[in-house]
Amino acid sequence: MEYLTGLEDTGIIFGLDNITSILNAIGNPHERLRFIHVAGTNGKGSVATMLSSILEDAGYRVGKYTSPHLIRFNERIVINKKEIGDADIYEIGCYIKECIERQNIGKRFSYFDFTTAMAFEYFYRMKVDVAVIEVGLGGRLDSTNVINPILCIITNIAKDHMDYLGSNLEDIAKEKAGIIKRGIPVITGAKGVALDVIEKKAMELKCPIFREGHEFSFKKIKEQTIDFSFKGRTYKDLFVSLYGNHQLFNASLAICGAILLKEKGFNISDGALYGGLAKTEWAGRLETVKKRPEIILDGAHNLHAIEAVITFIRDYYKDKNIVLIFGIMADKEYEGILKEIIPLAHKVIFTKANTKRALSPYKLANFAEKCYITDNVFDALKTAKDIAYEDDVILITGSLYIVGEAKKLIDEIF
Repeated sequence: MEYLTGLEDTGIIFGLDNITSILNAIGNPHERLRFIHVAGTNGKGSVATMLSSILEDAGYRVGKYTSPHLIRFNERIVINKKEIGDADIYEIGCYIKECIERQNIGKRFSYFDFTTAMAFEYFYRMKVDVAVIEVGLGGRLDSTNVINPILCIITNIAKDHMDYLGSNLEDIAKEKAGIIKRGIPVITGAKGVALDVIEKKAMELKCPIFREGHEFSFKKIKEQTIDFSFKGRTYKDLFVSLYGNHQLFNASLAICGAILLKEKGFNISDGALYGGLAKTEWAGRLETVKKRPEIILDGAHNLHAIEAVITFIRDYYKDKNIVLIFGIMADKEYEGILKEIIPLAHKVIFTKANTKRALSPYKLANFAEKCYITDNVFDALKTAKDIAYEDDVILITGSLYIVGEAKKLIDEIF
């Protein structure tokens, strides 16, 4: 883990040369695996988790690779909801490091290059039936894009990571659409100009495309329950275990994926479809971790995701006082996010995660008339405990880093 942490100083390195060099050094384990590739601005981790849960319920051995983690690195690499063990991290990490050094590759590679190779090697060793892979950043030049998937999913396109992916939706969509492979089915929930880009790419590569609101659709029946329609059939009363209307949308993409996989020969019954959705667990996404006061964690870190959180809070907790703990990374569009979320809160606590990328809470304080300022998440939680009443709701959001640190500390403080 010290070695991996050291790689973080390398920062983000776009391109597939480095990951390809690592995989060549270890015998290209990814070439012997079946993959589902999931990209998108928001919801890709949720979609990957829902689809993994459905496949697991159908009896398959399913690898899942997501990022970032909340508390432990182990969370990134999972088989059938079981995280990779410390001994496997050590053994596989040392193996890859030794292979690289022995072959004297001489390239500078990133933390994400190395961890992606670890996931592929682990899934190969553990003989998974299929691996669901979440893109780290973008798509076209992301380390995960060395795979040849049997299915591609692009959840949606919104403004995020614009310093890397482009300043407008069209440019961002082009990067995300880079995961599309010739002839491989594409599922998307993208709209507008972003959908135009994805459709064009799919047409160029002769890929069948399945669009939410066109080839498939869903309808909210009641809280956490949808009807899903696809190819002349409607699946009634599908219960979605994750909270929020945005998760109903995400569920529709996962359901479409499961049905297309069934058409490819996967043995997925209706029972597995219903059961997998109902059993999905995904930490840090509208996750309630305490009652009285109720503490809700959500890793929303861009405007599109924050809007989904606000909608959920207004729907479920309109009569409650909201104590907001907020911290965000400096490279985010925090002004627009703060404009939306501050009116939701009765009391605001600004803080920062323990990372160089975090924005100073003193800078955030310029956007609120009255607020509390803390230099770390521990002090933010202590402040919230002091100022929140039992019937209040404490909402912790703005970054998965903030959520991860809070999740680790909450039992100690409350």
